Amino acid sequence: LEGIQQAIISKYKIRANLGALQNRLENTITNLQIQAENLQASESRISDVDVALEMTEFVRQQILSQAAVAMLSQANSLPRMAMQLLGG
Repeated sequence: LEGIQQAIISKYKIRANLGALQNRLENTITNLQIQAENLQASESRISDVDVALEMTEFVRQQILSQAAVAMLSQANSLPRMAMQLLGG
């Protein structure tokens, strides 16, 4: 009878240890899932910043290009304006 009681106690100890191990594993899984979500959010923020930076540079280059075209247009019209002023 005592052997059966020892077996029952041993079984409860094993179940308690397995339950504790299961809880630790579940907590680890939850923590890893949170870390993965945080990593994805960080990656998204970094890539969004890169897109904004690239768009800013693109717009800046576009403005510079348009300004250069406008300056060339003005420079090309100067000789004609000079001729008009001279009466020719």
